[in-house]
Amino acid sequence: MITLVTGGARSGKSRFAESIYKDTLDVVYIATSKVTDDEMAERINLHRESRPREWRTYEGNYGLQNAIDEEKNYFLDCITVLTSNIMFDISKDIEYIDYDLQNKIENTIIEELKALIDKVREKDYNLVLVTNEVGDSIVPEHHISRVFRDIQGRINQRIASISDQVYLVCCGIPVKIK
Repeated sequence: MITLVTGGARSGKSRFAESIYKDTLDVVYIATSKVTDDEMAERINLHRESRPREWRTYEGNYGLQNAIDEEKNYFLDCITVLTSNIMFDISKDIEYIDYDLQNKIENTIIEELKALIDKVREKDYNLVLVTNEVGDSIVPEHHISRVFRDIQGRINQRIASISDQVYLVCCGIPVKIK
């Protein structure tokens, strides 16, 4: 079963997504965040403390399918951070990201996620993916921010289309939309 959980910032999506594996210890948490400053280190630490110690952690943005082992349940938090990390790896120091580069970025991210999903399906395991809904706000002022929003929106659509179920979380309340 592939489950996508989406929602805005601080909507309760991670808490809800983690609750899907309530009382399940056979879980691998795929963490996509990188420690870039003290604030991010604190956020990562809070996430670590909020999940069961028995869950194995796999950290990375590439080769996500390598996280798959004998455990039957996988949890990726989050696609949005994965997108920003890969986007900036590919477009580092570039001020204008043309459509060809946008496609390269998007396809790289989709290939990573698709390889993970395919391996989970092949083994008949479960995967919960968390992502941010980034299109419900104002249009960003800067080009790079607009490109990020557009790429993330398209990735969310593509992953939702191949997920078995999709939840939207708003104000801590999950609503099944697929």
